[in-house]
Amino acid sequence: MDLAAASALDTARAIRAGSLSAREAVAAALARIERVNGALNAVVALRAEAALQEADAADAALARGGAPGPLHGVPITVKDSFDTAGLVTTWGTPGRRDFVPDADATAVARLRGAGAIVVGKTNTPEFTLGFETVNPVYGRTNNPYDPTRTCGGSSGGAAAIVAAGGVPLDVGSDTGGSIRLPAHFCGVAGIRPTPGRVSRAGHAIGPGTAIDALTSIGPLARRSEDLAVALRLLAGPDGRDPFVAPVPLGDPAAIDVAELRVAFFLDNGLAAPDPAVADAVHDAARALADAGARVVERRPPGVERTEPLFMHVILLDGGPGIARLLDAAGTKHEESALRGFLALPAPPVEQRIEWVAQWDGLRAELLAWSRDFDLVVCPPNAHAALPHGSADAHMRGFSYTMTWNLAGWPGAVVRAGTSPEGLPIGVQLVAPPWREDVALAAAARIEAALGGWRPPARAA
Repeated sequence: MDLAAASALDTARAIRAGSLSAREAVAAALARIERVNGALNAVVALRAEAALQEADAADAALARGGAPGPLHGVPITVKDSFDTAGLVTTWGTPGRRDFVPDADATAVARLRGAGAIVVGKTNTPEFTLGFETVNPVYGRTNNPYDPTRTCGGSSGGAAAIVAAGGVPLDVGSDTGGSIRLPAHFCGVAGIRPTPGRVSRAGHAIGPGTAIDALTSIGPLARRSEDLAVALRLLAGPDGRDPFVAPVPLGDPAAIDVAELRVAFFLDNGLAAPDPAVADAVHDAARALADAGARVVERRPPGVERTEPLFMHVILLDGGPGIARLLDAAGTKHEESALRGFLALPAPPVEQRIEWVAQWDGLRAELLAWSRDFDLVVCPPNAHAALPHGSADAHMRGFSYTMTWNLAGWPGAVVRAGTSPEGLPIGVQLVAPPWREDVALAAAARIEAALGGWRPPARAA
């Protein structure tokens, strides 16, 4: 088995069958990370010795006849925005440079409880607030398909190491596209669940922060089948995040793609997609139509209002909201990559009320529209992976994911094409609230039709 290309499920099956040991799986992951990470700077903290000890314990438990969890012995990494017991967790901010939590974030605890072995932490922008993965603690992460280009943010380290074959699974977070954009830029699969599906306890942006309503926790993997398994493990109340609801999670295998009513659109009215991005959306829509789905070209209402409204909402508290984050982490303001936002005044109450009313109006408008459609297919971004440092100049191109954070809808990304430069291109698959099963079923179909993840030549 080529572990650098295997899914988490295939790895777990091999370990349960005895054809692969957990130690072999973890050792292979550590070796692969050592090989590729120098060019990527995706993994920023390792726990090699502890991971190998846990792998030996996992093998011993299996030999004794213990009941293995779904991810028994599978090596994973975790985005550095999640607290991880016993391992430095910086959230990308200088005030936490040496901080070692004594408890896991809920998402980390649940994956560990299913048998996964954490081998390291992956890079993130400071407090996850950036579309490029760079921070004052660990620096910049590069795209495995072209190191001169961004891997996206904020789960950029996660997507980069998964794409490069280091581990089959990572757990990320998404406030404005932070799972879906790196998945698109790095050619892997990822899902942002409905807010309230997965606990944010122990995450940099968690309950009690001003923008927590935009934030969801979800997995990234090379194969969409791993997303479904990981999401089942992550979902559900934990008694720590008061906004997580006990809503049943549907099974993607139970979805008949032929019965889906699908709308696709190419241009959101803010940033026209590059031709290769448009081609990937067309190909994905055609794959669903070939499976029997009713597919029409239709742009949802209100998407053209996304980018300015999202920027208002995410900075609803202005500079004081950013200062509160920095102060809580013990970060000196002058050391922060976010210091440029500190001078923004808190908007007047009347303005805040107006923006929240617009936000609610957009959500209601999209929910009414969804009565006629089960799935939306669209670009995750107007472009393939951009050169480092150019995200701000192309901000409207990032609005394709912002829409669905504002709407509160779940969305998956899976690779559906390749740019003329050889960069991966993903497609975004969005379903109404709580219908992650629909998005994942569509992702599996498109992955089967169009090939999904392909290893970067630079990491071969």
